[in-house]
Amino acid sequence: MNIKNTLFFWVSQRHKNTIYSILALVLVSFFLISHKSNKQITNTFRSQTENDSLNLKVGASRLNSYLPLLKGKNVAIVGNQSSLILNYKNGSYTHLVDTLLALNVKIKKVFSPEHGFRGKADAGEKVVDGIDTATGLRILSLYSHNKKPKPKQLEGIDIILFDLQDVGVRFYTYISTLHYILEAAAENKIRVIVLDRPNPNASYVDGPVLEDKHQSFVGMHPVPIVYGMTIGEYARMINGENWLHNGLKCDLKVIPLKNYTHKTAYDLPVKPSPNLPNAKAIKLYPSLCFFEGTTISCGRGTAQQFQIFGAPDLPEKYYPFRFTPQANQGAKHPKHQGKECRGLNLHEVDVHMINLQWLLDAFTNYPDKKEFFNPFFTKLAGTEALQNQIELGYTHRDIRKTWQPALKKFKKIRSKYLLYE
Repeated sequence: MNIKNTLFFWVSQRHKNTIYSILALVLVSFFLISHKSNKQITNTFRSQTENDSLNLKVGASRLNSYLPLLKGKNVAIVGNQSSLILNYKNGSYTHLVDTLLALNVKIKKVFSPEHGFRGKADAGEKVVDGIDTATGLRILSLYSHNKKPKPKQLEGIDIILFDLQDVGVRFYTYISTLHYILEAAAENKIRVIVLDRPNPNASYVDGPVLEDKHQSFVGMHPVPIVYGMTIGEYARMINGENWLHNGLKCDLKVIPLKNYTHKTAYDLPVKPSPNLPNAKAIKLYPSLCFFEGTTISCGRGTAQQFQIFGAPDLPEKYYPFRFTPQANQGAKHPKHQGKECRGLNLHEVDVHMINLQWLLDAFTNYPDKKEFFNPFFTKLAGTEALQNQIELGYTHRDIRKTWQPALKKFKKIRSKYLLYE
């Protein structure tokens, strides 16, 4: 018997008197409301995220703005589990693909990014092509043998509809997938429509700007780690700054958000990827992902990914929190698997900028400095300077000062492509 039935059974049996029954029922209702409210707070993500009071609408929900453009066209979709449309009447979500098929849009195929169409693959895990069992559509992976659609894969396609939930961090690979979609579309004279979504880290711009010689799939453009743009704005910047091969220009249209600013709070309805399980992890991700380029675990293989960090060799004196990474969904072989790690739990910490102090302290307190960094760190940082500065004993203030000239230059570029305040 659940809590609700148990409480009402107790009331009916012990409160025969009408007045007392009414009073008891009021108390029970208050308890249930509180219980439900507390339960909602502990959910990974809120069930309804498009803020009714502000009437915020994501691009995908603005069907009237792009359905006429799809009429009679052969459409390819770039999407994953985050490509959702909110039903404002009942607060439920339907997938973009299901919605458009029901509206007789001619979807020919789906391209999927890192983590796959259903968003379950590990970070860096090869994702293979396949068939979506729910719709029978062919799924072509852009995270396997090719990260850019081939001309043959685009034959007969008139429009590519791009709808991925970004988190506003340079090394989150969905913006790299965006780059290759725009480039392939430009080469094959196909229009791209980006359905814009909020960036949960859009309220600030921070971090070192990537240097060209360190370009990779975890950093393709000369932007800082946190760039403060929606994915629609970012697409405009890629196109406008001639970052596509040979200066190509894509026929690009962005379906903008409605009633949104970069400071609008937004909770995602689903995990954007397996190791970003909640809003706190998304906020801490720009700071803690540096640990991916070190011997320190950032919580993969636990239920607190990107909310904790630690390693077996960090000193207990400064790092009292304990966790043991084990294989789980999204981390089949996590760093320090099966070993107890000492570290910190940051679940209650608020961040509004990149926090370097955790990284600096971990390096200072790690017993073997030569084993601390690995080559992936420079790819993440986008520059060799950060590792050098840490090894030379720079303070976080000293390091942040070195970022400012490049950040100032980037903000001027960024300002040309913003759609929102």
